[in-house]
Amino acid sequence: MLGALLILAGTSCEDKLDIPQKGVLDFSTYYKTDEQAQAAADALYIQLKGTYYNYTMMKNALSDDVWAGGGGRNDNAELEGCNEYSFGSDQSFIGGVWESYYQLIYKANVILGRVEPDTDLKKKACAEAKFFRAFAYFDLVSMWGDVPLVDHELDKSEYQLARSPKADIWALIERDLTEAINSGLLEEKKSVDDKTTWRVTKQLAQAILGKAYLWQEKFHEAAVVLNEVRASGKYKLYDGNYEDILTYKAEYNCESMLESNRIFDASNSMDEFSFFEVMNHWRTDKLDMSGSNNQFNGTGWGFMVPQKKLYDAFVQEEGVDGYRLNQTMKTYDQITQLGVKVAKGQSLINEGYFMWKRRFSNVESPAGFWCSYNNYRWMRYAEVLLLAAEANLKDGNQSEADACLNEVRQRARLDAKTATLDAIKLEKRLELCSEYTRYQDIIRWKDAEALLKDQGERTPILSNKAGKDEPDNVAVEYIQYNKDKTRYGFKERHYLLPIPAKEIRLNPNMEQNAGW
Repeated sequence: MLGALLILAGTSCEDKLDIPQKGVLDFSTYYKTDEQAQAAADALYIQLKGTYYNYTMMKNALSDDVWAGGGGRNDNAELEGCNEYSFGSDQSFIGGVWESYYQLIYKANVILGRVEPDTDLKKKACAEAKFFRAFAYFDLVSMWGDVPLVDHELDKSEYQLARSPKADIWALIERDLTEAINSGLLEEKKSVDDKTTWRVTKQLAQAILGKAYLWQEKFHEAAVVLNEVRASGKYKLYDGNYEDILTYKAEYNCESMLESNRIFDASNSMDEFSFFEVMNHWRTDKLDMSGSNNQFNGTGWGFMVPQKKLYDAFVQEEGVDGYRLNQTMKTYDQITQLGVKVAKGQSLINEGYFMWKRRFSNVESPAGFWCSYNNYRWMRYAEVLLLAAEANLKDGNQSEADACLNEVRQRARLDAKTATLDAIKLEKRLELCSEYTRYQDIIRWKDAEALLKDQGERTPILSNKAGKDEPDNVAVEYIQYNKDKTRYGFKERHYLLPIPAKEIRLNPNMEQNAGW
């Protein structure tokens, strides 16, 4: 009897201690309702937004558009390594971008594996997940080649996957995007000027599918789907001041295909903390900005600065007074006319050119230099037109190629010309400079080795050597920090980025790309 009472007492106490957890979601029973599916889909947009800094800085630094920049040599050795092609497999930007893509893929796979598509909202969440998975894999396969194909949540026994052939990755990209488009549930803008539709649209998915076809040299398929985007009437080129196209003034304009939302909230300004604006803004601690009427943000670190070769390409095509040129970048003389100059005794890595379409104003950072409410831009319609120009040209449709090319040129206030591959390459460089497309283009065109073989040999230093009471003495000099030719410049192995060293160490089934 006593034993029974003790057992009863013990059981009673255990029951009292068995308290259900509060505020904790059960992963195995989540994703059942429309609301939960919506929250999971929203997480994809948040994840994408979080990749922007590494994504943009790495791609720009690997191009021939910009110098790594900064206040001086080794100001950011990792970006210099990308820009000069002196990096190894443990480069942090490259590793960070790789990880970001697979994090996006993981979130997409969770939705596709756990959300039962039995309502329209759940089906839409699945369609968006397929878009984002394809978006991530496009960059992975185009920059790294063969990569692990992860199309479901992995069991622990699957963590050490080998790389899959590129053909399998491209097939997944095509299937995901086609199914998302054909779902009929991706959003579409209500009109060309609709600024309320910010989620992935059918036309955006078509644009990425067309891009995937083009990269595989499936020119007819690319032309068909890109022409469908054009024919939709949902997008057109922005007709405001070109200089505002990437600023807060032109958020969700008629040309914008995809943006990440950034909203100013004075009570929680750190929600929009980002190094992006200050990294890409001019090197303000080296500048005297006292004559600028306080219109520009006073904190910038001067990275990703235009190369003279880019400026010269603009001038050759547009002339020194070119409309698009002068709304894209400014020369040092033009900057001084705006009340900004190199301070006496100061120097910075710069060739005498300042990116204007990325200028960082005080208006968009009311809570402090580290925050901005200007949306992140991922793709705009001008890129779609230039992709379509190339696809139509290669598909033998000269008139459509001409129409696409000259639509962009007309906005740039340039005369029409016949579309050739060289004309399209040039137009794309000028129109989309410093917008993360150049590197992947020159890789697939096999132009990178010729264009970048000497990048890193010399570093431009813009200096004002005047003393305190002397007149300004500003000039550019080139310093050769790298003297060993084997340690800088684009080589054959750079046509594919290295698999991050961390992945090689952790996964015995992972093989490194050739030459790394």
